[in-house]
Amino acid sequence: MSRLFSNRDRPFDMGVLPTERLARDAAARAVDASMPADPTAPGPESIAAAIPEYRALCRLYLDGESAGARAPVPDDPLARARNLKASAYFLDATLAGICAIEPSDWTDPAHPEHTHAFVFLIEFGREPRAGDPGEAWIRGTNAARTDLRCAELAVVLAGYVRGLGWPARGHVAGDTLVSIERLAQRAGVAKAVDGVLRAPLTGRGFRLGVVTTTYGMATDLPLASLDWPDAETYMGKPGTRPGWEETEEAGRPLHMGRYAMEKVRRVAEPTTLVLRDEIRRMPKRADMFQRALAGDLGAKPAAERRRFAVKHPLAFAMTPLIRNMVPMQGTREPLAGADPAMLSDPKRNADAIKALGYYMGADLVGICRAEPWMYYSHDDEKGDPIAAYHPYAVVMLIDQGFETMEGSSGDDWVSGAQSMRGYMRGAMLAGVMAAHLRRLGHSSRVHSNAYSEVLHLPAMLMAGLGELSRIGELVLNPFIGPRSKSIVFTTDLPLEADLPIDFGLQAVCAMCKKCARECPCNAIPFGPKVMFNGYEIWKPDAEKCGRYRLTNAKGSACGRCMKTCPYNREDLVESERLLWLSIDVPQSRRALIDYDDATGGGERNPAKRWWFDLEVVDGVVVKPAAANERDLDLARGEKLAKGQKLAFFPPDLQPAGGTTVNTTVPIDRPAGLAAYAAAESPAAARRRRKAKPAST
Repeated sequence: MSRLFSNRDRPFDMGVLPTERLARDAAARAVDASMPADPTAPGPESIAAAIPEYRALCRLYLDGESAGARAPVPDDPLARARNLKASAYFLDATLAGICAIEPSDWTDPAHPEHTHAFVFLIEFGREPRAGDPGEAWIRGTNAARTDLRCAELAVVLAGYVRGLGWPARGHVAGDTLVSIERLAQRAGVAKAVDGVLRAPLTGRGFRLGVVTTTYGMATDLPLASLDWPDAETYMGKPGTRPGWEETEEAGRPLHMGRYAMEKVRRVAEPTTLVLRDEIRRMPKRADMFQRALAGDLGAKPAAERRRFAVKHPLAFAMTPLIRNMVPMQGTREPLAGADPAMLSDPKRNADAIKALGYYMGADLVGICRAEPWMYYSHDDEKGDPIAAYHPYAVVMLIDQGFETMEGSSGDDWVSGAQSMRGYMRGAMLAGVMAAHLRRLGHSSRVHSNAYSEVLHLPAMLMAGLGELSRIGELVLNPFIGPRSKSIVFTTDLPLEADLPIDFGLQAVCAMCKKCARECPCNAIPFGPKVMFNGYEIWKPDAEKCGRYRLTNAKGSACGRCMKTCPYNREDLVESERLLWLSIDVPQSRRALIDYDDATGGGERNPAKRWWFDLEVVDGVVVKPAAANERDLDLARGEKLAKGQKLAFFPPDLQPAGGTTVNTTVPIDRPAGLAAYAAAESPAAARRRRKAKPAST
């Protein structure tokens, strides 16, 4: 639900709850208490059985070797504490605190000699109401679901600290060497009430995770109070979550999600032309990053390909989970044993899937038919053909986070971590969902960033999660704009598909051109849409974009187009009002675009800059030579648009199906430039199709 008050001036490390306004008690002592648990046991159809294999994966990475040298981080304990808290909030912790470890906190005599405990709390997911879709899958699983989320954070945060050069170990319920509950009380994250821990300023249940380490940080004090201190805090005046949010959310069915997508106009076909019969399926080897890996772009992009998004130690700490979830992604083949009468209602199934997606942590969920043209034609390892095998695709979006993007230039050192967080979170939640459907007898397979056999872009478009934008190869959602990462899983479970949407984006993008103006490498077109392999699209120059992202020397990857887009807005009541104004009053759109520039939309906000500028080089974290510090350049567009030359690479200019990454096929840029210059216009494609005889 949208907030009334902006958090623009609130440092990111302070979190979403205004706990700084609560009284603290330095003399309070920790007592024996338990974490909140589920009030009911999971039923036979619940997702409980799908979670343990992902917990087992996390268990492998709770501990490990620290880097061979210390990173150049501040000596100031407060600066370190603020950075690690912000890292936890970036990963969607609800609350975090720090305390010194006392000898009695250890529960295993063979414990490491760690001095500090970083404690984080994650709230339970919102559950369906009685009788609502997804209830049988979800009830009784919140502790297990949230313990998995805690394990994910413990792996990443402990890995991050180890990457900085200090020993660290993650601890979660069932995999701990410490009393998590005692540490949570001393770190000011929870308070014992009648033998059960309670979190401040919330009525929801929660679970806890801990990272123990020798990395010295400023500590917090125990809580003396749990309740709202005054009316302005309850209303969210500090830019924090208001006290009424939980009650308001409870009035909305879980399967509908937090955003009012049901109010956006649905259309039979997307707002950009898609000529299904003219689309030629392309091999995975045609992806620009795979072309770089194979050497098609030259030696430097090839060398940088494996590290461009994980040059920052926080992003690097996510790679063990991302890579090792690939073997768990699932099956293509039908499974035996499903009861045909069970789960036979496509509408009910679709609503249950959406409820489960939102419960697990997705920000938006849509469903489409997995049409054959959405599949890649060949893999890129063995060159084997890929047959279209599932009829339905569940598409979910993970918000990359407005606040972090607000503090960034879009192409500085946190950019890669933003992407990796979305990929990791998406793969985890989709993995559990797909495993659950397989347990119910339905074939399901995840298509993650690490390995996908489906093109995400058309699936997002057809699932009604957005429209194609000027950014080009990006589907933009009206509520979270372009700042999302997608995760898809395909299945043979019967599902009711969603329709595409129309919220006026084509008209807005035709006027705006802000992403093109601010693109560091002039890869986004200032000109009109073209036809590319059956799609109407503002086609970016993927080679220019790929080269810049891969070899960016002053940051990790790039997301500047997302950063500067006018749809990248803070989640406020006022922002939502402006969104609906742009939808309902077309004549307002030009003024709203200009208003975004005039009010500094897309500029860096120093209050939100929480990360350390660091780079992993040969396994050691060092201080990079520089960081991109861009702000808006309103005069840049005219110069860049003049004589802009873009290339694209249709199927005839791509490696043939069956080519693997072991074979180099150099980019033919002159041919790509000629292909773009000769591109058919969408209007001409429509005229051509209209004139085509019906018999053909």
